[in-house]
Amino acid sequence: MTVTLALIIVTCLISIACFNNKALFDKLKHHPSTEYRYKEYYRWLSSGFVHGDFMHLFVNMFVLHEFGRVVEDNFGTHFGFPGGQALFLVTYLLVIVMGDIPTYFRNRENPYFASVGASGGVSGILFIYILLHPWSMLGLFAVIPVPAIVFGVLYLWYSTWASNKQNDMIDHEAHFYGALAGMLIAAISRPHIIAEFVQSLVRDFPL
Repeated sequence: MTVTLALIIVTCLISIACFNNKALFDKLKHHPSTEYRYKEYYRWLSSGFVHGDFMHLFVNMFVLHEFGRVVEDNFGTHFGFPGGQALFLVTYLLVIVMGDIPTYFRNRENPYFASVGASGGVSGILFIYILLHPWSMLGLFAVIPVPAIVFGVLYLWYSTWASNKQNDMIDHEAHFYGALAGMLIAAISRPHIIAEFVQSLVRDFPL
């Protein structure tokens, strides 16, 4: 079993359990004021395994499945087994945490802010994929084909806009910071990925 599939299974099991258990949902969600008051920093990680509804869960797990397999395989190629799989797992979990930290500092005295979802971790994996394959075609709104790097720019722009405009339990800021965290971890773990990204941008530029 791949790490990607294992993460999807665990996330689905926890999320579905929380759909019918509000106490568990509230215990695991990202709630900065509670984290600050009671030092419950585990929520930075646990919130990545909880979702608001089946559609939220499906979208995140679909994206993780599609791009996680590619990134995990790439890590395995460069770091071997089980080192590559372990690095992929650590990267995903660490990106979830790093995606929540900015909203913790921004909202630690705001009892009304809370969020759930694997979006931060999924964003990190998506943007590592973009580093690996910047000109591969992705579906904007699952229909319009656009290059991965263009998709990434639009995604970051939307996440920035949505974090200031929307009032829901999806942490749109985590999308943005998760994407940055994913690329940062990839660059630290294998610095050559940046040079390869630049080379691919130039070499494979669609004329």
